[in-house]
Amino acid sequence: MSKDSFLFTSESVTEGHPDKVCDQISDGVLDKILEKDNKGRVACETFVTVGLVIVGGEITTHAYVDVQDLVREIIREIGYADSKFGFSYKTCGILNAIGTQSPDIAQGVDIGGAGDQGLMTGYACKETPELMPQPIMLAHKLARRLAEVRKKGVLPYLGPDGKTQVTLEYEAGQPKRVETVVISSQHTEEILDKTGKKITGKSRDEIIEKVALPIIPKKMIDAKTRFLVNPTGKFVVGGPQSDTGMTGRKIIVDTYGGMAAHGGGAFSGKDPTKVDRSACYMARYIAKNVVASGLASKCTIQIAYAIGVAKPVSLMIFTDRTAKVPEKRLVELVHKHFDLTPRGIIQELDLLRPIYRKTAAYGHFGRTEKEFTWERTDKAKLLAKEA
Repeated sequence: MSKDSFLFTSESVTEGHPDKVCDQISDGVLDKILEKDNKGRVACETFVTVGLVIVGGEITTHAYVDVQDLVREIIREIGYADSKFGFSYKTCGILNAIGTQSPDIAQGVDIGGAGDQGLMTGYACKETPELMPQPIMLAHKLARRLAEVRKKGVLPYLGPDGKTQVTLEYEAGQPKRVETVVISSQHTEEILDKTGKKITGKSRDEIIEKVALPIIPKKMIDAKTRFLVNPTGKFVVGGPQSDTGMTGRKIIVDTYGGMAAHGGGAFSGKDPTKVDRSACYMARYIAKNVVASGLASKCTIQIAYAIGVAKPVSLMIFTDRTAKVPEKRLVELVHKHFDLTPRGIIQELDLLRPIYRKTAAYGHFGRTEKEFTWERTDKAKLLAKEA
């Protein structure tokens, strides 16, 4: 590597990873409530372990949700439909431990205040068409591909649990080549070699051919690029059978893969009065529009709130010396054209809809589906003109 080069790594996980199972259940509960009661207050947490799912949290609503049926349906759709993977929607136990939201919080939220204190971060850059860092986008696409070849029967021996990781070499601040690709996927015993301790070379090559090569840009692969498939040798025991899962433990996977700062708050299971979620979506929306406008090549937004107070206590914009106008001017433009109150964010991004389970796997940002309103760049031209 040259003296101005560095390596950067991001990871993603499949929808069958225990933590992501929990995120999808929590957001599935949120969606069911919003379908019937868009004024419901939801902070839903899920925990999974061997044969058991616990759903808890604080929810205030007049809607009824059959948590048992919902949880089993989500687990089935993810792919845990057969006991051969150590966890099944048919036989797992489900414990409902949901309570109501504290009235002390509600009295501040009811008047339009933030549902919590904290700092929220948004980011955008020009590395990909989605204006996202390339390492996390490639990791997400690999994880999606793992699920696709499993569900379509291309590689029928794969299980729902899996992780991907991509290391890129950067030169002069731009991604240049792929250094390492790691793919770890749960699988059945049929692809183990005679020792029973590792998968066959044929299976390894097949996973590289069917999963990695369709995703990684050919121009970024060279003779030094490494592909590591199930580096421990095998991955038969996976999912909740091998690892507990909890809502909100994949916040870096959910956001920018470590390329940007993170305020610390998780997203899944929270209705949009919780600025942990909604303000992060707004921060991404702002950052993406700033970059799409051409006013900066990179943009980090930080917004901070006090619980029960509508307007943010601070707004920061950092462009890593790529801005074409002073960052102070960008702050002025944001205050002028974006409503940063919880009610303003909810209205601008149309967040009182049952759209959240789709966000709970493969990242909340860099998505093209219509539900992801925070990915629009509809204010880019306005910002460019006024700047």
